[in-house]
Amino acid sequence: MPDSVDTVKGTTERRKGEHVDIVINEDVKSRINYWDDISLVHSALPEVDFDDISTEVRFLGRKIAAPLIISGMTGGFEKAHDINKNLAEAASELQIPMGVGSQRAALENSELEYTYSIVADYDIPLRIANIGAPQLIKQGEKRAYGIEDAKAAMEMIDAHLLAIHLNCLQEVVQPEGDRRATGTLRAIQSISRALPVMAKETGAGIGASVASKLKDAGVRAIDVGGLGGTSWSAVEAYRAERKGDGVGQRLGETYRNWGIPTPVSIIQSRVGLPLVATGGIRTGLDTARALCLGASAAGIAGALIKQASESKQAVLAELRNIIEELRVAMFLTASPTVQRLGRRECIITGPTKEWLNL
Repeated sequence: MPDSVDTVKGTTERRKGEHVDIVINEDVKSRINYWDDISLVHSALPEVDFDDISTEVRFLGRKIAAPLIISGMTGGFEKAHDINKNLAEAASELQIPMGVGSQRAALENSELEYTYSIVADYDIPLRIANIGAPQLIKQGEKRAYGIEDAKAAMEMIDAHLLAIHLNCLQEVVQPEGDRRATGTLRAIQSISRALPVMAKETGAGIGASVASKLKDAGVRAIDVGGLGGTSWSAVEAYRAERKGDGVGQRLGETYRNWGIPTPVSIIQSRVGLPLVATGGIRTGLDTARALCLGASAAGIAGALIKQASESKQAVLAELRNIIEELRVAMFLTASPTVQRLGRRECIITGPTKEWLNL
């Protein structure tokens, strides 16, 4: 264990900074993006004016201008403040939800709160706090987080919702990862009884059995965080390579493509809760595909991190492109509303179809 607050802060900041640097500068995508297996059916007679198409929806009772969520990316080191500020300004201007990265760093060291709390300064329709499920379990000398910690995370950003992220894959390939998982579901249930919770995977997906258990535990939504986008196993492989850790590099590379594809996760997780399709969303067409499969919204992270490290304008430009692409998909499927798009036919082929036919 580090022997001082300064050491803890320095270790956390280095790790968080390494993560962002690797995601921006290295190839950490899964080898297959499964959204390419989903095709929408064209309507040659849409019978709707393009300018009348509305992307507005309600998510967990809150009105948002488009079914997009800026998924939690980072926090806990100096540059994260600017990244979260750029994202928050864009989310406010476009009136879409935004989450922050894991807040453990700030819960352990209040000096890092500013890297997250900046988002509370903006009129974001749905702010999503974030703690990790592994932190709800006592890990060696590390204490288990409880309801008061969850409340503190929400208060830090004036959040409307708490994401509890499930990241067993990353933890198990990370040298400093937390590898105890017994009692996680019970801990999620305890917090869900007191606070509005969304369960969130981080790249390995959620299947039918786990989705049902999460619903029974009382979560209000599920972000499936499936295979197809950023592989946190690949990220950890690059971290290990930079440190000369051969075992860690081998583990990260071996499990780079582990998980349930995001489209499969959406279909298998339809248990009566709002679903967020995060994992490999690149365009508005991918967003439309997710909505057609049953998602309530699409979550975007990896497709924005480079822009977020540059400026608010870069984030806005990318998000506006995605929203316009979504509107085109709605027009070409005769879907004047997002609700209508969710009832349209889509064709599933390739590896995704093979997954579903198992």
